[in-house]
Amino acid sequence: MRFVRKGLKTGLISWLLFLIVWQLVAMNSNPDYFPTPIQTLQGAVELFTDNSLISYVLISFKRVVLGWLLGSLLGIPAGLLIGRFRWLRELVEPYLNFFRFIPALAFITLFILWFGIGEQSKVILIMYATLFIVVLNTAAGVVNVEDDKIRSARSLGASERQILIHVIIPAVVPAFFNGVRLAMGNSFMAIVGAEMIAANEGVGYLIWTSRLYSKTDWIFVGLLLLGLMGFAGDQLLRWMGKTTLGRYGIAKETRFGK
Repeated sequence: MRFVRKGLKTGLISWLLFLIVWQLVAMNSNPDYFPTPIQTLQGAVELFTDNSLISYVLISFKRVVLGWLLGSLLGIPAGLLIGRFRWLRELVEPYLNFFRFIPALAFITLFILWFGIGEQSKVILIMYATLFIVVLNTAAGVVNVEDDKIRSARSLGASERQILIHVIIPAVVPAFFNGVRLAMGNSFMAIVGAEMIAANEGVGYLIWTSRLYSKTDWIFVGLLLLGLMGFAGDQLLRWMGKTTLGRYGIAKETRFGK
């Protein structure tokens, strides 16, 4: 039982079940359409030997990180301001509720026309996919800060700057990290679409061009790479979130990362 619990906790049993189900489905399917785990591994080795695998992963990851960082760096202060000042929130809320329902992929053509077919359009697309989630989560966190905490700090003579730094920001940390984690998922969705349409490198490009050669094993490799990159990024943010929450002494007040 201890081994089973450890396997469940580490995710080992979950991944083992995934591989078993994958193998069973593939055994009863056309290998040209649904490769087995071994065939997918062989495809990964093919891509690795010609140096394209590592190159595509690094290119896609760089694009995602740049766009996600820009979106987060813009979204966090914007969310703090929108959440802190009611008049500003009422002013921009209609725009936020309008544009957040327009997916980033709908802007691909326009961004290519405006910013060119190079890296700039892809990074800005990911920034757009990131921005609204971070803004809304941060603003919601600010709005939900208890008024009693703010009034208590103000009654003790704290300035608005001190209230922001020592009361509001610590209280908003869980909402902020949840926002950037969700935004990273959106970033990967955006980069796949962008690389399929306007790129000659990257994991999205690999998935899109593999259909021309009927290489479904390469498509599966691309899908697994996207999942692994996203999983690694999410786990890093999860660890950073727990560390930051513990530093502020609020780790027990949130279910972050559970």
